[in-house]
Amino acid sequence: MPDTPPPTDPTALAKFGKLEVVARLLVEGFMAGRHKSPFKGSSVEFVEHRQYHPGDEVRHIDWRAYGKTGRYFIKEYEDETNLRCHLLVDCSGSMAYAGTTLSKFDYARQLATALAYLLLAQRDAVGLMTFDTMLRDRVDPTSRSHNFVRIAELLEARAPGRETSLGALFQTLIPLIKRRSLVVILSDCFDELDPLTLALRMLRQRRHEVLLLHIVAPEEETFPFSKPTQFVNLERADHRVLTDPHRLRAEYRRRYARFCAALRSNAANAGVDYHKIVTDEPYAAALGAYLDARTRSSRSPR
Repeated sequence: MPDTPPPTDPTALAKFGKLEVVARLLVEGFMAGRHKSPFKGSSVEFVEHRQYHPGDEVRHIDWRAYGKTGRYFIKEYEDETNLRCHLLVDCSGSMAYAGTTLSKFDYARQLATALAYLLLAQRDAVGLMTFDTMLRDRVDPTSRSHNFVRIAELLEARAPGRETSLGALFQTLIPLIKRRSLVVILSDCFDELDPLTLALRMLRQRRHEVLLLHIVAPEEETFPFSKPTQFVNLERADHRVLTDPHRLRAEYRRRYARFCAALRSNAANAGVDYHKIVTDEPYAAALGAYLDARTRSSRSPR
C-alpha cells in the first residue's frame, strides 16, 4: 500500500511535532528534485580561508598558513563556494497572533526550518538570526549538516517576545553579514516603513540578495469580526481596546491595503523580492518564492 503523503495545510503539518520532522516531510514530500545548486563554476579564484573542521578534504589545507600559525586552515575557491543564506526570523509579539490557523511565528519558523533543510541538502551554507527588541539567536552560515539540528532546536525553543523596531534593529544586524549572501526575512513587517525601507536598501547596497516574506494571518486580510471584540496589542499587553468591528472594518481594510501596497512598492524600489504569505496557504508558494530568488541570485554577477 503506498505511503500517504503528508498534508499540505500548515496547521495540519504542525501536528507532526518537532520542526525537524515537519521540515523533512515538507521538503522531501513536495520539493524533491526541484532545487539546483548554482555557484558551481569553472572559476578557481581564491576567496578566503576558513578554519579546518574534521571531515574537510586534506588537499585543501593551506600548509603555508599552518607553518606560520600552527593552525589548520582550508582555502576556499569560487568554484567550491555555494550560496550563503541568512534566515532572519521575526519573533516580536505581533508574530504570536493565531486566529483560525497556526500563529504567524509558528508558520515562519516551520518555513525557516524547511528552508534550512533545503539549503543544507544541497551543501549550501545557511545561518539564522532571530530578533525582537534585539538579536536573540545567531547561527553563522555553514554547510555542515549539524547546522540544521542547531537551527531547528533554536527555533523550537524560541517564543514570540516583545515589540521591535525593524529598521533600527536591521541596521545593527547588517554589519554581522560579512560576505555576499541571500538574506531571507520572515516577518509581518508591522513597523514604520521608511526606516525598514532604508535598512533594505542598505542590504542591497552591500550586494546581498534580499527576499522579504511578508507573513500575515487570514484575519488581517479579511477582518471577519462581527461582534463587539476586545483587541489586544500583542507587543504591549496592557493596551486593549473594546470596539464594534462593523465601525472599523472599512477603514481598517483601506489602511491595511495601503500598508501592504506601500511595503510591496518600497521593496521593489529597493531591489528586494517581496512575497506576501498568508498562514492558511501551503508552504509550496513560499518555497517557490525562495527558489525563484535563488535562481536570480545565481545569475547576477558576484
